Amino acid sequence: MSKVDYTYQDIVNSLTEIGLEKGDSIFSHANLGFFGKLEHGNDKNSYCKAFKEAIFDVIGSEGTLVVPTFSYSYCWNNIYNKLETPGTCGIFSEYIRKNSNSLRSDDPNFSYTAIGKNAEYFTKNCPKNPFGKDSFWERFLSKNGIICNLNFDAAATLTHYVEREIDVSYRYDKPFKGKSMIDGKLTEQIFYHYVRNDDNPNVYPDFTKFDKKAKETGLARVTNLGRGQIVSITVKKSIELIKKEKINNSNFLIKGSLD
Repeated sequence: MSKVDYTYQDIVNSLTEIGLEKGDSIFSHANLGFFGKLEHGNDKNSYCKAFKEAIFDVIGSEGTLVVPTFSYSYCWNNIYNKLETPGTCGIFSEYIRKNSNSLRSDDPNFSYTAIGKNAEYFTKNCPKNPFGKDSFWERFLSKNGIICNLNFDAAATLTHYVEREIDVSYRYDKPFKGKSMIDGKLTEQIFYHYVRNDDNPNVYPDFTKFDKKAKETGLARVTNLGRGQIVSITVKKSIELIKKEKINNSNFLIKGSLD
């Protein structure tokens, strides 16, 4: 019999330790496999079920869980079917997407799926630019959202929202035309992506500096679980940190140098 690395109660305890409370709205990137062996975990669904239930044990019925279900459908010239197109963000995100109580946004490239009190608010009537006005991240900020990453660093796609807000030189809005199947109706639309110059490796995303600074300053809270870690940081603190550091270091969120 393989050794157990953590239990369901350990998940609950860890989520509480990083500061989650009743009524919180949280966003999660997840890599559940890195935590090791879960007691009574028999397959990927049992792992996903345990984490989903543990999260709601902590944030309660007034809380909301949001996961990324990015499909990049228009970017890859695919039809986006809101109900059927899988995301590319791992088994936990897919588990939440397939949950009968979840709601998914219409964005064919950067969709979000949510369960809980604010699920409709976070996913309905999404704008054409996922990093612009009235985007998910702007709405999430208005609800004092918390990034709670399971075996990821402290960063999230929020960084691109901030980069666009401060108008960085290495990204720009690019339109993508495609077709979406929404509520049984096929429509042609245009959505935007805040893209980088792929020919310049210096501007590839790198969140190492952000993650280090967030943890060093205590803005991000970290706790161990099994063989892995859970990290949390509020959206507000993330934005403030990025804007502050970008004043002195234009390369704060990229691999190379713009100098």
